[in-house]
Amino acid sequence: MATLLILEPIFEEDFLDCSYGFRPGRNAHQALEEIRGHLKAGYQAVYDADLKGYFDSIPHDKLIACLERRITDRSVLHLIRMWLKAVVVEPPPKGESGPSKVSRPSKGTPQGGVISPILSNLFLHVFDKVFHRLDGPARWAGAKLVRYADDFVVLARRQGERLTQFIEWMLETRMGLELNREKTRVVDLNRVGESLDFLGFTFRYDRHLKGGPGRYLNVEPSKKALQRERVKLREMTSAKMGCKSLPRLISEMNEHLRGWARYFDYGYPRKAMRSINFYVLERFRRFLGRSSQRPYKLPKGEGLYTHLGKRGLRWL
Repeated sequence: MATLLILEPIFEEDFLDCSYGFRPGRNAHQALEEIRGHLKAGYQAVYDADLKGYFDSIPHDKLIACLERRITDRSVLHLIRMWLKAVVVEPPPKGESGPSKVSRPSKGTPQGGVISPILSNLFLHVFDKVFHRLDGPARWAGAKLVRYADDFVVLARRQGERLTQFIEWMLETRMGLELNREKTRVVDLNRVGESLDFLGFTFRYDRHLKGGPGRYLNVEPSKKALQRERVKLREMTSAKMGCKSLPRLISEMNEHLRGWARYFDYGYPRKAMRSINFYVLERFRRFLGRSSQRPYKLPKGEGLYTHLGKRGLRWL
């Protein structure tokens, strides 16, 4: 952390405005707003990139070269090298015997290390910088780059072969990374039915609900984000979590839903919020059905939704 506090202001002077992840004063909603603005301005052909195992695949030699451009203190560089090459000890799988697996990585940043986010940002800063050079696609293709850590999109009015070849050559040939070809795709949001998923949200042009002319840019929590949330809610209310009292479960649920709603309260989340409310209601119905040998009795004239609200559950 001490090293991070020294290095962060140095590299923050270099990082470009297109980068939003793991940076002071910047967040995911700002990246989403940037994408929204570009789409409304007509940059609706999007290269949606997916880097395969980015944090585990950063080449150490290339990363150290990035550090050496701004750091001259050899002791600091030596310290970072030791972190990068620290021995990793993996115990045998649960239920199996045998010696632990010992390895010394030649790629990647330390998992969970406080220095890892800035190192990962620093390495992809090379891509940001070349992208915006005088001979880069920001100039000759008029393309826009929005990046949040290793998740990024390139938006343009048209995705030509020259642009896609530049992105793939830069990332794979020059930087030594690997694109996940199955998940990397080019999306044209000008086409009916096309959508872009980014940071848990879906961007899509839909018809106006009240039948107005044209289409509007809909931004809502993605199907994958909703599915992950349902899995989490199912875990919180499952029998495997042990016996819980209703007040305790309501308190845990409120804390979790508050954090989820704070992040996904962007764009048009009302439909997704209603869906999660309905799922929470069904999970509580099951929880109360098995929490006692006798059926849980609601007060006369009171439905479960109203009853849980009176007991303190904060609906979305």
